[in-house]
Amino acid sequence: MPTQATGSFTFANWDETPVAGAEEGPRLARASVINAFSGAIEAAATTCEYSIAYVDGKTGVFAGHQLFSGSVAGREGTFAVEERGSFGDDGTVHCDFHVVPGSGTGGLAGLSGTGGYTARHGEPAVPYTFSYELGDLG
Repeated sequence: MPTQATGSFTFANWDETPVAGAEEGPRLARASVINAFSGAIEAAATTCEYSIAYVDGKTGVFAGHQLFSGSVAGREGTFAVEERGSFGDDGTVHCDFHVVPGSGTGGLAGLSGTGGYTARHGEPAVPYTFSYELGDLG
């Protein structure tokens, strides 16, 4: 049975690069991001890479991957998640993620799970949910 957990994260760095398109119309960008997670996931500095498709100046969708090095439930290791989300003109970001199968190492080998978050513009910390199962250390 999956463990239901929560926590929060903060953006430590956001570096976005335009790829194609006009500033106020449809355009593509990529972003390299560093986040700091606490709670169910403890990771001081994750590595994230996102592809972003803007519909206009303020709305769009994104997909990407995030690599965690830290702990879940006190077990240390690394794992990756795949993320998909959207953002609206009010600055609210909705994102769902799942652990990439087989990506867990160390004490997180066999980790599986899904989660999500809603980030609101101006909030210093973003709450997340994470439903996960840990592999057998056997």
